[in-house]
Amino acid sequence: MNTEVLKAAELLKQGEIGAIPTETVYGLAGNALNESAILKIFEAKNRPFFDPLIVHIAAFNQIEDFVEEIPAKAQILAQAFWPGPLTLLLKKKPVISDLVTAGSDLVAIRIPNHPISLELLKSLDFPLAAPSANLFGYVSPTEAKHVTQQLGEKISFIIDGGSCEIGLESTIVGFENDKMIVYRVGGISLEELQRIGGEFELNINQSSNPKAPGMLKSHYAPSKKVIFRNWGDYLSNISSENLGIIAFDSFYEFVPIENQRILSQKSDLNEAARNLFSALRSFEDSDVAFILAEEFPNEGLGRAINDRLSRASFEF
Repeated sequence: MNTEVLKAAELLKQGEIGAIPTETVYGLAGNALNESAILKIFEAKNRPFFDPLIVHIAAFNQIEDFVEEIPAKAQILAQAFWPGPLTLLLKKKPVISDLVTAGSDLVAIRIPNHPISLELLKSLDFPLAAPSANLFGYVSPTEAKHVTQQLGEKISFIIDGGSCEIGLESTIVGFENDKMIVYRVGGISLEELQRIGGEFELNINQSSNPKAPGMLKSHYAPSKKVIFRNWGDYLSNISSENLGIIAFDSFYEFVPIENQRILSQKSDLNEAARNLFSALRSFEDSDVAFILAEEFPNEGLGRAINDRLSRASFEF
């Protein structure tokens, strides 16, 4: 076993918390069955207790230890997308603390698709709760250095697994009366979900009492102010020198080129999603005061990009 993984496993068994890489973003991991460890996660992130956590497991056959039932459509989706960026919202067993689910009787659960996180999970006899490894409400980390910048002194370990392949959080799907409901758009596109699971209902409304992670109105935000859509309402009041731009595949003439971040010159939404959070973070040490965020094509992972930018944005 990888030495770093072995060390992390021992710390997790002792109730400590630390950062692990996944294919979506870096997660702040702790024993999902240990309330003391769960409390450490909330404390390190400064995360409110009403925002539930995702539980990570190593294999599908473990799921029955933590949930009461697995709907037929959930099994079909798991077979198609696990390991991967899909989280299922299912009725929990009592072994999962209400602290993990924010008092809900539903638990969010998935199998990550990263060799390091899978190796770690397979070495443990408990699942891991692992929200994004950043301060609450801030941009999610897609590289180990992002975790170090915000949480380095608050946690026991950080495993560097390179840049995250997808760069957006998982898609969250629940079920009511055999109906598939999408609570968060993410690394699995709606088109892929529909192809495998059939018709679904969208319930991604911004909420102050979220049923699933990532549903809060204000989330994924950098320290600079993000303006998403309706740029014209603000441009007359802001100097172009103070502007940054996040765009899909082309530059704009009215802003200095060094203040622009093109997420995919190939017009590839998957590449754009992978680069989104790093682009937001790249403005932190600049003189840019406002970030204009372009609206992306509302298809594939473009929907998830638009969702994150909307939650990161502000209104004057």
